[in-house]
Amino acid sequence: MNLKYIFKILDKDEWNNAKKNGNYPGSSQDLKDGYIHFSEEEQVHETLEKYYDKKENLILLKIHTLNLEHLVWENASNGDMYPHLYSTLDIKNVEDEFELILNKDGTHQLPDLFEK
Repeated sequence: MNLKYIFKILDKDEWNNAKKNGNYPGSSQDLKDGYIHFSEEEQVHETLEKYYDKKENLILLKIHTLNLEHLVWENASNGDMYPHLYSTLDIKNVEDEFELILNKDGTHQLPDLFEK
């Protein structure tokens, strides 16, 4: 478990709005669930396959966790622990952003930091 960085997959338009506002309140699903869903580095592939299959216009955020006061790791339905943020995300905590290119086979091309 890497406690230093977590990752968020979101629509480019949502991210552009967050940059204008200085914070990200979460996706419609996040708002419904009451927290912002994140993934650890090794969970990003599975999250993309399960929730973002063949979706375009996506951004991957790399977020530094140090100043996230309401961040909790919780058990998900698959038995893994996932990071959940019970507040809005101040974009000052975003260390990097990556455009997720959709390959012809419907999978997403991840940045080099995800190379094994």
